Amino acid sequence: MSEDRTILLIGSGPIQIGQAAEFDYSGAQACRALQEEGARVVLVNSNPATIMTDPETADRVYIEPITPEAIAEVIRIEEPDGVIAGLGGQTGLNVTAELAEEGILEEHDVEVMGTPLDTIYATEDRDLFRQRMEGLGQPVPKSTTISLDEDESVTDFDEEYFRERVQDAVDAVGGLPVIARTTYTLGGSGSGVVDDFEKLVERVRKGLRLSRNSEVLITESIAGWVELEYEVMRDADDSCIIICNMENIDPMGIHTGESTVVTPSQVIPDDGHQEMRDAALEVIRDLGIQGGCNIQFAWHDDGTPGGEYRVVEVNPRVSRSSALASKATGYPIARVTAKVALGKRLHEIDNEITGETTAAFEPAIDYVVTKVPRWPIDKFDDVDFELGTAMKSTGEAMSIGRTFEESMVKALRSSEYDPAVDFDEVGDDELESAYLERPSPDRPYAMFEAFDRGYDVDDVIDLTGIHRWYVERFEKIADGTAAAAEGDFTEAAMVGRTDAEIAATATAGGVDADVGTVESEVPDRTYKQVDTCAGEFEASTPYYYSARLPEFLQGADTAGAANEVRVDPDVESVVVVGGGPIRIGQGVEFDYCAVHAVRALRELGIDAHVINNNPETVSTDYDTSDGLFFEPISAEEVADVIETTGADGVMVQFGGQTSVNVGEPLQAEIERRGLDCEILGTSVEAMDLAEDRDRFNVLMDELGVAQPEGGTATSEAEALELAHGIGYPVLVRPSYVLGGRAMRVVEDDAELEEYIEEAVRVSPDKPILVDQFLDDAVELDVDAVADGEDVLLGGVMEHVESAGVHSGDSACMIPPRSLGDETLGRVREVTEDIARALDTVGLLNVQLAVTGVGDPETESEVYVLEANPRSSRTVPFVSKATGVPIAKLAAKVMTDDLTLADLDAAEQIPEHRSVKEVVLPFDRLPGSDPRLGPEMKSTGEVMGTAGSFAKAYDKAQDAVGKPIPASGTAWIDLSADEFPDRDTDAGEALLDGYAEHFDLATFDATEDLNAALREGRIDLVVSRDRDPLETCVEEEITYFSTAASAEAALEAIGSTDEPIDVEAISDRPRRTERWGAPSDD
Repeated sequence: MSEDRTILLIGSGPIQIGQAAEFDYSGAQACRALQEEGARVVLVNSNPATIMTDPETADRVYIEPITPEAIAEVIRIEEPDGVIAGLGGQTGLNVTAELAEEGILEEHDVEVMGTPLDTIYATEDRDLFRQRMEGLGQPVPKSTTISLDEDESVTDFDEEYFRERVQDAVDAVGGLPVIARTTYTLGGSGSGVVDDFEKLVERVRKGLRLSRNSEVLITESIAGWVELEYEVMRDADDSCIIICNMENIDPMGIHTGESTVVTPSQVIPDDGHQEMRDAALEVIRDLGIQGGCNIQFAWHDDGTPGGEYRVVEVNPRVSRSSALASKATGYPIARVTAKVALGKRLHEIDNEITGETTAAFEPAIDYVVTKVPRWPIDKFDDVDFELGTAMKSTGEAMSIGRTFEESMVKALRSSEYDPAVDFDEVGDDELESAYLERPSPDRPYAMFEAFDRGYDVDDVIDLTGIHRWYVERFEKIADGTAAAAEGDFTEAAMVGRTDAEIAATATAGGVDADVGTVESEVPDRTYKQVDTCAGEFEASTPYYYSARLPEFLQGADTAGAANEVRVDPDVESVVVVGGGPIRIGQGVEFDYCAVHAVRALRELGIDAHVINNNPETVSTDYDTSDGLFFEPISAEEVADVIETTGADGVMVQFGGQTSVNVGEPLQAEIERRGLDCEILGTSVEAMDLAEDRDRFNVLMDELGVAQPEGGTATSEAEALELAHGIGYPVLVRPSYVLGGRAMRVVEDDAELEEYIEEAVRVSPDKPILVDQFLDDAVELDVDAVADGEDVLLGGVMEHVESAGVHSGDSACMIPPRSLGDETLGRVREVTEDIARALDTVGLLNVQLAVTGVGDPETESEVYVLEANPRSSRTVPFVSKATGVPIAKLAAKVMTDDLTLADLDAAEQIPEHRSVKEVVLPFDRLPGSDPRLGPEMKSTGEVMGTAGSFAKAYDKAQDAVGKPIPASGTAWIDLSADEFPDRDTDAGEALLDGYAEHFDLATFDATEDLNAALREGRIDLVVSRDRDPLETCVEEEITYFSTAASAEAALEAIGSTDEPIDVEAISDRPRRTERWGAPSDD
């Protein structure tokens, strides 16, 4: 039925709050499924950091902006028969709807496959959805819609009439508080519980602007009810199954993406579950959804056997929750959805987990799964992270256990989050008001603290509103952990604590115990299999989780007691350590690297086992590796996997800082246990040397490599002394941190003294680095692969931003355009010298700064800023731009037998220019500083490629969702030191350049500027002033906060008339040539 058909799959774009890597996973899985059915797959996505955009994922891969213009061009080139929109999140759905509305799909005879567009409209249009549910007799929260009339616009309507409509809406649903929900947005953007009328007016105003169809739903608040989700699957023959249900620990009023989620549900009575199950099946059938679907319910105990429920929302597509449900049950929702879209029936699709059943079998699970979100609190100390109806988390961790207690503790450990508070300094009143009553990322830890202080279950229920069943389990975790301090180690182990945690708790309590002592007294971890059928059929897929079996099962020949891991001891095997949850500074690019390592090992005939805990990723898909262990990433738990599998080696350089940090303690643990396993690639000692500023400085001096003047300070006095010796401004940061956390440029003693107090709190056991600030330098990133002798440069990238903006937040281009041959040759020489000095085997990222660029009076000098002998966030971008899979090459040379020469690897330089641009989360984090600076704040990235830098930069801005207007009115504010003075040649050139395309506005008063921004009279802003930039974020006005980005934008505006230059990445021209080496070398 699908032979010779060309299917267009639209991706979800960059990682952002509300839409993370779950669509990389689902899209990659769907591509495989479609190709299995003989379809030719064309993929469009803008995100280079994903496995999904690898050229081998689909028959044709386009890394292009997800806009109607770009996708229309792909449709013209590829002539697809159908498009599947439901696998690209809200982004994919929205652009498919736009393509249909603009007549592009009809013009090219492209069928929307799977769920019909009318169904999508019926679920996204909140008023239509309510009417549909009421027609079925399904209870929904009281609601009404506020929308703009045909003759109104967001910036032009009758204010008094508007306020009357808002009041009428409030009255219609029973008064305040209400929930304001915006249509066609992701992650609850523009939504929230509102109890103040004036705030509601502003919320509705913002919602009308954000909504694609200018519509906001006002709903009665059912805050405090239990929130549940049912994951449902349906085919065209009306066969339906429930895949699982998921229950939020946090009550209604908190976005499900912000809540701790448990499956299967623990507190709903069976009568209530059956009622919501029947409702879910009735809803999916009535809507005609084909494929995966997520239905959200609210439930509360009204004294009846089943309780009372409301249907809250339907997502007619694969969602964030679908990824969680897939990993929780083993049921491949994206794979089945893709095949259903082609017309296959559920009973015709094999269940690859069991090999015996079909996709028509409902999964059954005999364990508990818990998901906890990961928030960027460490990056945004000016943002209120109280949890609500809009998402603020960047990622999530998932765990599996035999009990809720074990699963919950493993999930918290997997999240790698430390509470943002020292509870020893918090009194009972503050504990109650700030941490128990107020929902925040710290609340689970506050609940443990409350029980440690003697609070009882009823106290905690009254303060948190969390269901009694869960509060009782939190008490059990607290009691079990505390028991370790009394010498009872088994109870702590059974609630999920590691041996190392137990030993530390015992020691703190005065009990003489080390890890070895604890090991000898507690049950071992036993690995159980995820099989989708609770043991009814034998599973054939190696997907595992660990559990501490109760003591009475130890050594007993009892079902469930045996270790279910199956490995071939005669085959060489390697454990690849993943990157854990997505967070700022460590995104999906590290999962890309881990997956490439796994694929490289499997190509060599080596069994590859993955340990990771992120449900959104390809590395945790059931068929990516030879063994998937869904576990927290600690030295103890990685060593357990090594010991259980008998692995010969372990790779820690692909999972970012998470896996690198585990390297040193893992090596010690391997040695303590006497395991015959080595850490492959660059040594742990070399990685540590590269992170240790003083030792690295000495090495660079020995190599004759220039570095910014600087040093390490362990006290305020030392820091001040260093700064005086170097001269202000200086760049300061704590050592051993992720994504430039707490990095800052300081101008004087007062700023330095203020900073040190904060920095010491960030990393109290690590020194502070104080460095010369290289103003006006061109910054570079180099990614390379080394085999211990030879070095292959994957690519040299030039940052668009100058020094002072974190490398992870700067747009960058490949190949560079500012470097002469001699300078590029020096870049190569420095990279090779560092690689050899560190005995690098595997990946190496070197960050450099070049002074004197573009100044004929000054000789250029190449400075090393830092070197990291591990994977970097730019590896996927480099690989997509150059066509050289450097992560795969690195994994292969890390094995014993292969060199770069053996692999016949060659460097390639692209003929076109690619620009990587970042996605910033300021619109999701009210109160955050929207200016670029030395601390990393971006959540994801896009890639724009074209024949010129200007067009590539323009496409990258389109892909970010921040298109640069070509004309209109601009406010150009060059008052900050960051910008050239308006009276200088550079300042005049910038002003004159924008004046060619825009009317330049000036304002005498701040209130006049604010009014112009709010009323839509300004189309583009260049400024460093925080307040108006925050308004730009709120009003979705394109702005640039640095001179470099303002100049790049001006170039991009000049390329407006150039063709969009859409091309498959495999067709982009490249030449085989070594970077920085003579062409005849």
